[in-house]
Amino acid sequence: MFGGLAKSMFGSSNDRYVKSLNPILAKIASFEPALQAMDDATLAHQTVLFRERLANDEPLDKLLPEAFATVREASVRVLGMRHFDVQMVGGIVLHRGEIAEMRTGEGKTLVATLATYLNALPGQGVHVITVNDYLAARDAEWMGRVYTFLGLTVGVIIPNLTDDQRRAAYNSDITYGTNNEFGFDYLRDNMKYERASMTQRAFSMAIVDEVDSVLIDEARTPLIISGPTDDKSDLYLQVDAVVKQFAAEDYEKDEKQKSIILTEDGTEKAERMLEAAGLLEGQNLYDFENTQVVHHLNQALRANMMFKRDTDYIVKDDKVIIIDEFTGRMMDGRRWSDGLHQAVEAKEGVQIEPENQTMASITFQNYFRMYPKLSGMTGTAATEAAEFYDIYKMNVVTIPTNVEVKRVDEEDEFYKDTQDKFRAIAKRIREHAEKGQPVLVGTVSIEKSELLSEFLNQEGVDHSVLNARHHEMEAHIVAQAGRLGAVTIATNMAGRGTDIQLGGNLEFRINDELDGMPEGPERDQAIAQIKGEIGAEKARVLEAGGLFVLGTERHESRRIDNQLRGRSGRQGDPGLSRFYLSLDDDLLRIFGPDTLFAKMMRNNIGDGEAIGSKWLTKAIETAQKKVEARNYDIRKQVVEYDDVMNDQRKVIYEQRADIMDAETVGDVVVDMRAETVNAIVGEACPPNSYPEQWNIAGMKERLAEILNLEPPIDDWLTEEAIDPELVTERVQAEADTMVEAKAADLEPETWTSVEKSILLQNLDHHWKEHLSTLDALRQVVHLRAYAQKTPINEYKQEAFALFQRMLDHIREDVTKTIAHAQFQMQPLPELPELPDFITTHFDPFSGEDNSNDWDAGSAGLIQTQLPPMQIPQPTAVDLGEDPASWEGVVSRNAPCPCGSGRKYKHCHGAV
Repeated sequence: MFGGLAKSMFGSSNDRYVKSLNPILAKIASFEPALQAMDDATLAHQTVLFRERLANDEPLDKLLPEAFATVREASVRVLGMRHFDVQMVGGIVLHRGEIAEMRTGEGKTLVATLATYLNALPGQGVHVITVNDYLAARDAEWMGRVYTFLGLTVGVIIPNLTDDQRRAAYNSDITYGTNNEFGFDYLRDNMKYERASMTQRAFSMAIVDEVDSVLIDEARTPLIISGPTDDKSDLYLQVDAVVKQFAAEDYEKDEKQKSIILTEDGTEKAERMLEAAGLLEGQNLYDFENTQVVHHLNQALRANMMFKRDTDYIVKDDKVIIIDEFTGRMMDGRRWSDGLHQAVEAKEGVQIEPENQTMASITFQNYFRMYPKLSGMTGTAATEAAEFYDIYKMNVVTIPTNVEVKRVDEEDEFYKDTQDKFRAIAKRIREHAEKGQPVLVGTVSIEKSELLSEFLNQEGVDHSVLNARHHEMEAHIVAQAGRLGAVTIATNMAGRGTDIQLGGNLEFRINDELDGMPEGPERDQAIAQIKGEIGAEKARVLEAGGLFVLGTERHESRRIDNQLRGRSGRQGDPGLSRFYLSLDDDLLRIFGPDTLFAKMMRNNIGDGEAIGSKWLTKAIETAQKKVEARNYDIRKQVVEYDDVMNDQRKVIYEQRADIMDAETVGDVVVDMRAETVNAIVGEACPPNSYPEQWNIAGMKERLAEILNLEPPIDDWLTEEAIDPELVTERVQAEADTMVEAKAADLEPETWTSVEKSILLQNLDHHWKEHLSTLDALRQVVHLRAYAQKTPINEYKQEAFALFQRMLDHIREDVTKTIAHAQFQMQPLPELPELPDFITTHFDPFSGEDNSNDWDAGSAGLIQTQLPPMQIPQPTAVDLGEDPASWEGVVSRNAPCPCGSGRKYKHCHGAV
C-alpha cells in the first residue's frame, strides 16, 4: 500500500532514473544550432576532433552530449530522420552498459547509432549483434550511411565470407553480424595455428538488438563446432524399426522436459526385439556393453514419440530441416546432436548423415561476458530483468514512448477445443477484414498456420501465410501487413525486423512495382502516385481502427506474446489485440490448471461457446510464469556447467595463443620432458623406498616407449649413492642430448616450427577428447543425486581431475612425439582432403536447435591437424626452370616453385 502511494507521489525508480537524464538531453540540444550551421565537411571532421580529444585523455562520457548531437545532425542529413529525445535517452542507457526497453516502432535501430558512434571513437571496435543475417546486412547498409558520412568504417559478418573478408570486417570501427557468427568466429579463431590467420581482435563493446531473444531464449543452448564421425546408418534404421513396434503402454513421456522412458514391460519387449535383431550383447539391456544401443534406443523413442513433423521439423528435398521454435524459420544446415537428428532421419526414411564429434563449444553467457562493456535493446525485457542482472550484471531501463500508446488490449477468449476456437477466429477475422481493418494473426507452429488457413478459405477470406515454408518472402509479406483489409498469418513474430506500416510500406512498394524503371521524371511521378495511394489507404485503415493483432495461442513466454501485441499501435497509431485460447493448447494442457478444472470446463462449455474471465487470464499468466521459471533454471544450469568448462577453456585458449605468439617454445618442451621423466621415475622408484624395491623393468619399458631411450640403469644400481633424484637427472640429461642432436640437423626456425606444430596438435587432440568426456559426464552426473550428492559439485570435482589427467597426457604425448620423430629434408606427403565443419547451436536438455544461420564450408575450413613438419620447400632455382621436371618431386599440396603463392596442384601441377 505504502509502496503504491510513494510510487504515485514520486514515480517509480525507473521514472526517476529517466528523469535524471534530462540535464544531459538539454546539453545535447544546446549543441544543435552550431552543428546545423556547419557544412557537411566540417560536420564530418568532428570525428577527427573527438579522437584528438580522446588522445589527450579526455573521458568518453565528457564527449557524449556533443557526439550524440553530431550523430543526430548527421542522421537528419543522410537519412532524413531526427532522433527524438526518448531515443537520446535510449542512447545514453546503451552507452552505460544497460538494457533499453523500447516498444516496437520506437526506432531502436536508430537509437543504436548514438552509443555505437561514441564507443567506436577510441578505435577498438564496436560489435552490433542482430538476430538474423537479413537484419545485419540491412542495418549495416542503412545505418552505415551515417557512420561513413562521419568518417567511420563499417563491416558486416554474414555466412560464406572468407577469412580475409571476416578479418577486414572485424578491423572496421563498427561490425554488424549475428550472435551465432560472432560466437562461431571466436571458436574458429581458437582452432587456428597461426595468430595471423585469426579474424577477431580483442573485444571492446557489444550492443545486442533483440537482447532478450539473444541473451535469454538462445542462451539455453551452447554454440558447438563439430566434425564427422563414423557412419552408423544401419544401426539407426534397425533401432527405429524396433521403436515403431512399441505401443503407448510401453513408455512414459514427459512433455515438459521433452523426455521419454521405457516402462518395465517396455524394457522387456525392447530386450526381446533387440536380441532378435542381433543388437544386444547378453540379455540385459542395461549391461555396460549395451550403452550405445540404449543411447540410440532413447533417441529413437524421442524422435518417434516427441518430435512432430511440421512443428519441430519439416521434410524438404529428402532432408529433415529443423524449425526454430522462436522464429518459425527453417534452420537449413543445422542438426540436432547426440544422434537425435539421425533418429529423425531414420523415422522419416530419408538419407541418414553421419553423427558429429564436438571440437569446440561455448555458451552465449560466457561469450558475451567477455566484452568489457555489454548493452542491449528490445521491446520486452522487464519480465526477465532479474536474470539479466544475475547473469550479465545489466540493469533494464524502460524508455517512455515518444507518443502515447492507443492500442486496446482485450481480455482473452476461451473455447472448449481447437476446432471451435479456429472457427470463431476465422469469423472474427472476416468481420474485421470486411470493414477494411488489417489483421495480423500469430500462430505457434506451421501446422496451426495451415489449419487456420483452411478455415479462412472456407470463410472466403484472402490471406497471406508467413511461416518457415515461405520465409523467402517474409519481409515483403510483413511489410504490407498494414494495408487495407490485409490478413497475414505469421508463425512467431519475434525478431522479424520489418515495421508494419499502416497503408503499406513505401520502400517495398517502390522496389516491387518500379523495379527496373530508370531514374527520371516518369519514375518520380510513379513514386509520387504510390505515396498518394499509401496516404489515402492509411487514412481508411486508421478509420477502421488500425492493425488488429490476433493471437491463436499463448506462447510459453510472456515476452513473445508482448512482441506480437507490440506490432500494433506503433507511434501513437490506434490498434487492437486479443488472444484466443482453448483447452487443447499446449500451454494449458501441459502447464495449465489441474485436470479437475479442465473437466469442469469441458462439461460446462457448449460447442462453439466462448467465455472470458479475469481469473482464467490470471491462470494463464501463472502457467507462463511457471514455464519462464523452468526455462531460467535450465539456462542457469547450462551456465553453471559451462562455467566449469569455461575456466578450462580459458587456460587452453591462452596456452594456444602463447604458443603461437612465442618466438621459441623450447623451454615449454624441455619442461614437459622434465615433468614426464619425473613422473616415470617417480612411479617406478617411490620416495623412501630401497633400490631393490624399485620397478626397474617397468621403468625401462616406459623410457623406451615414451623417450625412445635405453639408459644403463643396471650399471647405475651398482653405485652406492644412487637415489631416485640422481636417476631422474641422468635420464633427463640423456633425453636432452638426444633431442638436441635432432634439432641440430634442422634450421633453428624449422625446429621451432616443428615444436609449435607438435604442441598445438597434441593440445587440440586432447582438448577435443576432453570435451567429449565432459559431455558424457554431464549427461550422467545427475544420477549422483540418488546418492545424496550435489551433481554440480560432483561435476566440478570430476572435471578438475579429468583436466589434470589431460594435461599429463599432453606432456607425455608431446615428449613421445619429439623423441620418436625422424626429420628428413623431403617433400611432404599429400594430405587427405579435410571435411566440412558443422556449426550447431542445440539444447543439451531438450535437443531443440535454435540457430539462425548456416555456416557453409566455403566460409573457410579449419585445419584439424598441421602437416607433420613444415620443411622449407624447394624453389625453381633448386629444381630447374622446366616445370615438367617438377612432377613427382614437388608435393601436390606444397606451394608452387614458380612463386605464384598458389598450391602446386592448382598451378603448374594442374592436371
